[in-house]
Amino acid sequence: MADTYPNIADHGLIGDLQTAALVDSNGTIDWFCCPRFDSPSVFASLLDAERGGYCSVRPATDDYVSRQLYLPNTAILVTRFMTEQGVGELIDFMPVADGTATDRHRLVRMLRVVRGTLDFIAEVQPRFDYGRQAHDFSAVQGEGVIFRSPDQALTLHRVGDFVMHGGQRAGRGEIAGQGVRITGSLNAGEMTGVMLESGGVPPKRITHDELFDMFLETRRYWREWNERSTYRGRWREMVARSAMTLKLMTYAPTGALVAAPTAGLPEQVGGERNWDYRYTWIRDASFSVYALLGLGYTEEAEQFVEWLMQRVHESVGDTSGPLKIMYRVDGSSDLVEESLEHFSGYRGSAPVRIGNGAADQLQLDIYGEAMDSIHLADTHGLQLPHVGWTQLSRLLDWVCDHWDTAEEGIWETRGGPKKFTYGRFMCWVALDRGIRLAQSRGRPAPIPRWREQRDAIYEWVMEKGWDEERKAFVQYEGTEVLDASLLVMPLMGFIAPRDPMWLSTLEAMDDELVSDSLVYRYNPSASPDGLRGSEGTFTLCSFWYVDALARSGFLDEAQLVFEKMLTYANHLGLYAEEIGLTGEQLGNFPQAFSHLSLINAAVNLDYQLDHGSGFVDPVLSKGRRVI
Repeated sequence: MADTYPNIADHGLIGDLQTAALVDSNGTIDWFCCPRFDSPSVFASLLDAERGGYCSVRPATDDYVSRQLYLPNTAILVTRFMTEQGVGELIDFMPVADGTATDRHRLVRMLRVVRGTLDFIAEVQPRFDYGRQAHDFSAVQGEGVIFRSPDQALTLHRVGDFVMHGGQRAGRGEIAGQGVRITGSLNAGEMTGVMLESGGVPPKRITHDELFDMFLETRRYWREWNERSTYRGRWREMVARSAMTLKLMTYAPTGALVAAPTAGLPEQVGGERNWDYRYTWIRDASFSVYALLGLGYTEEAEQFVEWLMQRVHESVGDTSGPLKIMYRVDGSSDLVEESLEHFSGYRGSAPVRIGNGAADQLQLDIYGEAMDSIHLADTHGLQLPHVGWTQLSRLLDWVCDHWDTAEEGIWETRGGPKKFTYGRFMCWVALDRGIRLAQSRGRPAPIPRWREQRDAIYEWVMEKGWDEERKAFVQYEGTEVLDASLLVMPLMGFIAPRDPMWLSTLEAMDDELVSDSLVYRYNPSASPDGLRGSEGTFTLCSFWYVDALARSGFLDEAQLVFEKMLTYANHLGLYAEEIGLTGEQLGNFPQAFSHLSLINAAVNLDYQLDHGSGFVDPVLSKGRRVI
């Protein structure tokens, strides 16, 4: 079964800022949802090789070598096929969608030969609605094919010399099962392609010039966007790729950032930790504001803050609080979880879940992350209107009343609510940022009450979130379990990075959660989370670790850990959610949290390296060895 499925890391990402597709290193699109990130799939062979559907372009022989790269400074993916007879290049991209056209999306696959001759096979095998809806199709002579299901349609346009009937040398198409197969041969300098379009448009012939114009316009868009970055630090290539990856996962009509463009990819192959991440988490997207502003992308940060404030305005006010922990990209909150029983899952990893049952959990930390991003945006000139401030004041009053409530926590465990230290510490952040905003802008606010509750939270964390025997801050009240989410305590200004309590916590995490440069978020065996199996190290936590080391004065080690983390990226500079024991990528791919934390770590580490972090007291460092 493993041979049927590519490695999670063997993929590149293309998109049009409303949806995205994964392309494996053999030229197969095995994941594509349309018309939005969170829409049902059209191609999903990554989750079921037989029932999921795919679009492939490959040499007609099995004797070839393939390599992938992004066209520099763009989100245009190039897959190179090298055979004894010739070398071909498959160029995949999605023209950036018009923000007003949310149902029509184009997926372009240009195949050209740069040396010798290449015989090729292309197949289009759609399976609509996660393979649950049957479809019919019809060929329009000389124009292409249209596939129709009850709810969706996909058009295959004729490109250049490709015809559905006939025998022209550049490509001949024929019916193949529920799809179309195209075979042909190209010499050096020749080009053909496949263009798919959603929305039920009639098929038509696309000329090579039209295809090339789309390519040029897409290249221009990404290069101009990339040039807006103000980052001039040591890791420009990786930071730029991470920034473009975050942009690819942003739904342009609303500014919402999805956690990942995929669903069901396992945190443990063969296990049940298979979640749908095609939604906008308040937490993830709030952290992205820090990354975007750090690179100079003020417009993107402003758009997300506006989206966030719209959610605050709605103030659902049910038992889960004024904010849901996640939303669909359009701001709706219907995320009912179900299992696709007919899908076998990636390498047998079942169940395959769509929707997300964690949507109604109480996770207190989101209020701190949201308020921190709003405060940060304010410092960059993105000020709140009066109505927005009024709504935030009500939200902070709610935090005052509920910060000591048991909750599910940042990791969305399903082992029952607890009094998590991270959630309370983030409530401190929420109130602290609210007080700062009120004072700096002269806004009306019950500051004495907010300050009283902020200080009460501080005392709680220092007393009940601290374990005297372990000499460390712990996951929740009454446990000895460590939690890597607490690595952001110095970043958020809750504790001084040279405080003995923090240095001993960092030391304890080194001993239990850190494996070389890789960091586990917690120990599931020591803290049952309601799920079977284990997981890999969390890439987000590993980059948080870099920042914590740098702020605490261990600059040499911070830089080494960061450089090691860069070696775990895939061949295109992309990261999934987790990294396994042998360096394999695990979980949904690519993961926004992984990339935004890379950007933040790079920006902060650059600053520390350029300005110095000062003297490290050898007593406080507890004999720590810096390599």
